[in-house]
Amino acid sequence: VQLQASGGGLVQAGGSLRLSCAVSGSIFAINVMGWYRQAPGKQRELVASIHSGIGTNYADSVRGRFAISRDNAKNTAYLQMNSLKPEDTALYFCNVNGLRGYWGKGTLVTVSS
Repeated sequence: VQLQASGGGLVQAGGSLRLSCAVSGSIFAINVMGWYRQAPGKQRELVASIHSGIGTNYADSVRGRFAISRDNAKNTAYLQMNSLKPEDTALYFCNVNGLRGYWGKGTLVTVSS
């Protein structure tokens, strides 16, 4: 199973970015897809997750600004990030099926002030 994340980059504060995570390979079921991030010197934290048949979950720091979605036909998850702040700067990781599931390589998001 491979997770290919894309869409990171450099953006000014107040701007937007859209991250994508494409899942390939043989996987029995995708119950949850999520985005985590890790800023320099900080622990990895959950940003947003989308659970099959249940709904979405967001960190308090991004609720109202970020939106996670999923295209089941394409096995792809998206993270629309609006009103970005410098504190959103981090390496963003895509995840399938939780901490013991599958991880993609990070994509760097840098928000300048």
